[in-house]
Amino acid sequence: MTLGIIGGTSLLFSELPPLERRRIHTPFGNAEILSGDVVMLMRHQSGLPPHRINHRANLAALAIAGVDRVVAFGSSGSLKPHITPGSIVIPTDYISVTDILSIHDHAIKHIRPELSGELRDALSLTVPEARFGGVYVQTQGPRIETEAEVKILAKCADIVGMTIASEATLASELGMAFAALCTVDNYANGLGGEVLTYDHILTMSKKHRRRTEKIVAGIIRDLG
Repeated sequence: MTLGIIGGTSLLFSELPPLERRRIHTPFGNAEILSGDVVMLMRHQSGLPPHRINHRANLAALAIAGVDRVVAFGSSGSLKPHITPGSIVIPTDYISVTDILSIHDHAIKHIRPELSGELRDALSLTVPEARFGGVYVQTQGPRIETEAEVKILAKCADIVGMTIASEATLASELGMAFAALCTVDNYANGLGGEVLTYDHILTMSKKHRRRTEKIVAGIIRDLG
């Protein structure tokens, strides 16, 4: 059994464990992984924006590398006033308002997408400071959501991001258990009274880099 960890913007400034860099060839393109006792994959390889990430290649590469459980870090915005920036959320379900590509291009395969209850529970024990529960909603990116969209999304979800739903769905198609750990970098557009930029998200990533390093180490220790 091999644990895979997907990292994004929240891991950019953190010191990661020493792992071997490998390039994996998949039917959907190539993906770079970091391999050792665990397998890590940085989704924004070469600075790719959210809408250009090859999720199919990334998740296929993890499967080819023998990964059967995935914990994905995701930067997110809060849709609710009580979920404050700087907090961490372990979502229990997700919604996507965008198209999610499938690995099943040549066959009809209906899967039941889900966030693994067993992996979520284990993650909550490893990261007890995280808020457990809530719904993640995925939007297209790279733009942020309009204030009107935020009001609508807040009726059915708690945090918003641009990647987790695609990864969770593809993991389910590939038979890998999947759980997410979402860092809340800001209030969604219109809730916090600030102008949101990518630089703001980078600042939050750098501010919490030591916390992120500790969490990654704990996940590897407890779940790897």
